[in-house]
Amino acid sequence: MIATLAMLAIIAGCAAYLFLKGTLTQGIAMIFNVVIAGFLAFGFFEMAARYLVKYSPGMAPWAHVICFLLILVLAFALLQTVVMQLSVKEKVDFGKLPEQIGRLVAGVILGYLVTGYLLVAAAMGPLPNQYPYPRFNERGPNPASPTKLLLSPDGFVTGLFATVSKGSLSAISNPRSFALLHAGYLDQLYLNRHKAADKVSLSTTAPAIEVQGKNSVWYAPENLRDAEGKPLSGQAGTSLLLVRAGIRRSAMRDTSKFTLSQMRLVCAPKGVSKNLLGGTGEAVYPVGYIGANGRLERKSLVEILTADSPDTQTDAITMDIAFYVPTSLTPVLLEFKRNNVAQLPAPATGEDAPQPIPFGAPAPPQAAPQPQAPAPEPQAPASQPQAPTPPRSPDNQKKGRGLSDFSRSVVGDGVQEN
Repeated sequence: MIATLAMLAIIAGCAAYLFLKGTLTQGIAMIFNVVIAGFLAFGFFEMAARYLVKYSPGMAPWAHVICFLLILVLAFALLQTVVMQLSVKEKVDFGKLPEQIGRLVAGVILGYLVTGYLLVAAAMGPLPNQYPYPRFNERGPNPASPTKLLLSPDGFVTGLFATVSKGSLSAISNPRSFALLHAGYLDQLYLNRHKAADKVSLSTTAPAIEVQGKNSVWYAPENLRDAEGKPLSGQAGTSLLLVRAGIRRSAMRDTSKFTLSQMRLVCAPKGVSKNLLGGTGEAVYPVGYIGANGRLERKSLVEILTADSPDTQTDAITMDIAFYVPTSLTPVLLEFKRNNVAQLPAPATGEDAPQPIPFGAPAPPQAAPQPQAPAPEPQAPASQPQAPTPPRSPDNQKKGRGLSDFSRSVVGDGVQEN
């Protein structure tokens, strides 16, 4: 209710200003300027936030909010200054009635866009769940049915930028898309901070997750049972996938407490292998993880989990996370909290699929990340035949490339290559 009243107040204020003080030409220019400023804010706020956190770690919870709003305001002010300098002094006459109606319409559109950006910025901060509006039920959030504000201005501005960024920068070898890297961005923001009041961190200051092994994604075995030993009831049109990830001990200060709502699997349509980071994506949230006796422990998205393991010899705590993924999609990225992304290999099948292990148990040698190759031995003479290189399937040819440096500038340094 408060967010709706604030939106109406902003829209009314912008409409009144343009009707009483502005012109239709100014209103149209301001709409274009605020859209461009929003694109710049969405495109560079994460990069700016990393620099802010680097020099002022105490600002980490608010870094995204500050940088997003700062870029938005500065870009809009600069564009407005340029427009004022280039604008002609003679007034463009559209006629009295079209001018008055146009001012009101331009003011409503301008206020709608401004409200959307402000709501997105508010969702980035460590605010209680009811602010700026309760998008999900506090006890049992359902990512499939979020509550949206009247006219959904925040959904419009994020969707607009996602549409523009999709397939953009195609001249770069590995273009990235906001629609994939931040699939379901508003849901991600609200679910990530669902337990912020309980001191669950929104981001990490060090890379926190790693994908453990080339066969770290696989379809769950048919004999997998729940904690009570009952067969799993699958969801229509989906397949149960397990993702083996490691929570690094070096980031334990920020990962000692987390929720499954901070874990998400970004999936892309099957058959799209030319550009893994382009196009659109769909976020899938966990239903649980493998617990004791190799059974599936179903957990609520907002239940606080503790990253702890008696095995202190390993560098990471192993976790087999379960996701119900639509059969038309394939996993591409595993994301954790606000700034950790790991690229995933293709799902393993048949004998390559590992056996599930309990949360915190050490990963078996065959599932662990491959060690670095030893120093090469002297090259054999030309007369000695070289051992043939094992063929690679077309689907896996690009799986080991990881993210490009440009993509790292968008998603942060927590990106892991496989």
